Amino acid sequence: MTTFVFEPTALNALSILGTKRLFPVNQIYCVGRNYADHAKEMGHEIEAPFFFMKPAYSLMPEGGSFTYPPLSEDVQHEVELVVALGAGGSNLSLTEAKTLIYGYGVGIDLTRRDLQSEAKAKSRPWDAGKSFLHAAPCSKILPRNDDIEFAEIKLTINGEVKQLGNVNQMIWRVPQIISQLSTFFPLYPGDIIFTGTPSGVGKINPGDDVVASIEGIGELKLKVIGNNQC
Repeated sequence: MTTFVFEPTALNALSILGTKRLFPVNQIYCVGRNYADHAKEMGHEIEAPFFFMKPAYSLMPEGGSFTYPPLSEDVQHEVELVVALGAGGSNLSLTEAKTLIYGYGVGIDLTRRDLQSEAKAKSRPWDAGKSFLHAAPCSKILPRNDDIEFAEIKLTINGEVKQLGNVNQMIWRVPQIISQLSTFFPLYPGDIIFTGTPSGVGKINPGDDVVASIEGIGELKLKVIGNNQC
């Protein structure tokens, strides 16, 4: 019988609304600059979006208490529609891509902006800016397999609206995101995709109460806790 040299890391999972079952999370993909206004506020030209990834330990199911990460003094929020895939494939057409959708959630792509900016200035990969413990909080998954064409997306800090937009502002719609992604990577059941953020991104601080929501999808709450290593 085959045995492991040590116990494998426990599988990450998200709760599914309306059931006690869990959605097992495989890879975490993200879409960069998928909202024109966000690209502009970050000083970029409007162009085709692109992809990057976050490690499995970035997932933070259902929010809760988020500990401010070390090595940064500028952690920023980016509220996003998250797509959960119930099937996989490669080189998918738009029609095929749509059949992979299992459901949706509300996510926050947390970014150590100072580390990301430093890496960009040196033309280095900016993994350290995007990848850290609990850098990808995500709500419960709502089973729903349609292409969401219209839904308000919002983020507040201490009751003040910081980001407000609509998913219809995305440059790539959900089926196009899945189709494009499948040309670069083989997709599998359990993969989730953070689909980009509208304008208004900004800093979070210890003590903040952060609430992200998407109309018809759900809500995600975070309490930011300080870290003496910052």
